[in-house]
Amino acid sequence: MEAVAITLIIISALVLIGLVVMQSGKGEGLSGAISGGAEQLFGKKKARGVDAVLQKATIIAAVVFFALTFAVAYIL
Repeated sequence: MEAVAITLIIISALVLIGLVVMQSGKGEGLSGAISGGAEQLFGKKKARGVDAVLQKATIIAAVVFFALTFAVAYIL
């Protein structure tokens, strides 16, 4: 049972990494992260098309990853 759960965690982690890598960059680089990164967080610009699908899939994959992680921590 634990081996199956750990295998699912590894698979979900790889899926999450793949989804994050496939997303397009939205920042201005390091200077945007230091000086004005909050503008994009609270801005009205929404993702469209493939970016929107990748964004939703990333959120779902992250929730699955954390749920599996907490479940395995509870089992052990």
